[in-house]
Order: sequence, then structure tokens, then C-alpha cells
Amino acid sequence: MNYLRDMFQLGKTIISEDIIEKDFVCNLNACKGTCCIDGDAGAPLEESETKILEEIYPIVKGYLRQEGIDAIEAQGTYITTENGELETPLIDDADCAYVIFDDKGTALCAIEEAYNQGEVDWKKPVSCHLYPIRVQDYTEFSAVNYHHWDICDDACTLGKELQVPVYKFIKEALIRKFGEDWYIELEKIADTIAKK
Repeated sequence: MNYLRDMFQLGKTIISEDIIEKDFVCNLNACKGTCCIDGDAGAPLEESETKILEEIYPIVKGYLRQEGIDAIEAQGTYITTENGELETPLIDDADCAYVIFDDKGTALCAIEEAYNQGEVDWKKPVSCHLYPIRVQDYTEFSAVNYHHWDICDDACTLGKELQVPVYKFIKEALIRKFGEDWYIELEKIADTIAKK
């Protein structure tokens, strides 16, 4: 384990200490899922996830809004950007095409809804599951960083009230991405940093 300034290495990952030091708990009552409808890009996808999206689309389609269906059928279940990055398509350069709304106007994920109903066994893109952490994969390592976005200020406030650091809030997603052994080591490092 090597420590850099405000970052540390764990296996083939370089991790920002912010994921240990910052608190975060999604507060959907406050933000209404704005992260799925704000911004200028779709959710980042891993190459393996593009195949999953193609396979599950016929099932997920039953949960989508017509605008989402239209966007996906025009652009595909995923898009490739000019930089060669894979993302979910957008509706009119705004909402993720997979976004649906509940009766309170909160943005939800149609993929996750199909998962919750037991119709698919894939929860959602791992980048969405990991948020507010963003992972950038390089040849030799992956950079694991906390992404601060003003629309998540309520999540930061709630996290601070409940004293839940980012890495604990997204434990399931981190294990999904890096494995259980990696997460156990992360917990040990977090304990060490907390004692500094």
C-alpha cells in the first residue's frame, strides 16, 4: 500500500482519500433523482455492459416512457461518443433514455425497476451504482475519485448527519466493481486514515 498526497494505492487502484473522508447518502426526497436528468452526457458504460443492455432491452422496454423508447430505437441501447467512450443514450440531450418517473416526479431507473421486479438480474450500469464515485480505467491502474456535484449537496448534508462516508454508502457497488477482498482492504485503510 503506497500513500500519495491525498491519495493511496490499493492493488491496481489509486484512490482519493475523499471517498473515506467525505460523507454521502442519496436523498431522493430532496433531489428527485436530478443526476439522471441533468448533465450533458449519458451514464458511462463498460464494454461488457453494452451487450447486457442489448440483451435486456426487450424486457426493460416495458418499463420505459415513450420518449425513452424513441431515443433508444433511434440511437441504440448505448452510444459511442466522439472520444470513443460508451454511454447510455439521452432524450433531447438531457434525460438518460432509461429514466422513468414515479408519481412524485422522482427520476428512477427503468433497468433497476425491472431488476427490483425480478425480471432482469442486472441492477444498472456500475457507473450509476458507484455514484458519487467515478472510476477512470487506465492501462496499468484504475483511478477511483469522489465526484462533487452541486445537485448532490443534500446527499452530502444527509451523509454528514448520519455519519456515513462515501465508501460505506456505496459498499455494494464497490464490491461489485472491485471484489470483496478489495473492499475489506479498503476498510482497513479507512480505519488507519481515521486514526491519523
